[in-house]
Amino acid sequence: MDTTLLDLLRKVDTPTVCNAIEVVQGKRGFDRFTRGTMVCSAPGEAMVGYARTARIAALAPPTEAPDVIRTRRMAYYRYMSEGPRPGVAVVEDLDGAAAIGAYWGEINTTIHKGFGLSGALTNGVMRDLGDLPEGFPVVAGSIGPSHGFVHVRDLDCEVRIFGLSVRPGELIHADRHGALVIPEGVVGGLRAGIESLLATEKIVLDPARADGFDFAAFEAAWAAFEKART
Repeated sequence: MDTTLLDLLRKVDTPTVCNAIEVVQGKRGFDRFTRGTMVCSAPGEAMVGYARTARIAALAPPTEAPDVIRTRRMAYYRYMSEGPRPGVAVVEDLDGAAAIGAYWGEINTTIHKGFGLSGALTNGVMRDLGDLPEGFPVVAGSIGPSHGFVHVRDLDCEVRIFGLSVRPGELIHADRHGALVIPEGVVGGLRAGIESLLATEKIVLDPARADGFDFAAFEAAWAAFEKART
């Protein structure tokens, strides 16, 4: 990925990226984003990277032999340590709304950050708030105290997070608002799309923040705003 685009994506929030994708596509209707309210360990940070995917479960003990579980766990960590960078760990908790296993705590987030990943996206649970490493935001389904019987079920597979299907290698942007998949076809125009969007929004935002803003000022600003968008 172009480093200029990468730096820009790290600075803007996910709603901005969502809108910019529609700017590049020239239409509304982009729908590859999460649904519902998620929680974020670092509200001021965004993550961007290529998805490294897996599935876990924790509500019940694993039924496979311990050596099978351990071998898969080590395969998982090897998989997360490899692949294109920047990367994002995208891990589906198969326990869904009943999830209790806080896979994302101080130790696991520190390991993943050490592997060079830029964050984690999950429908599951996180914990150890206040002890998670800086520069590795976690966007999760909930917060809880226990790891339960957490174990890896699958890796390098399609996963589903809050209504969003993610395939390995897809480009993710996520923050406290949720997450989205950036379509491959818009990447080339995304920098220009974001810059155009931000410039257009200033047409309304600057007058609205100024002293003396009234309906007449709004009407003029909105007319200029609509003209800039056509």
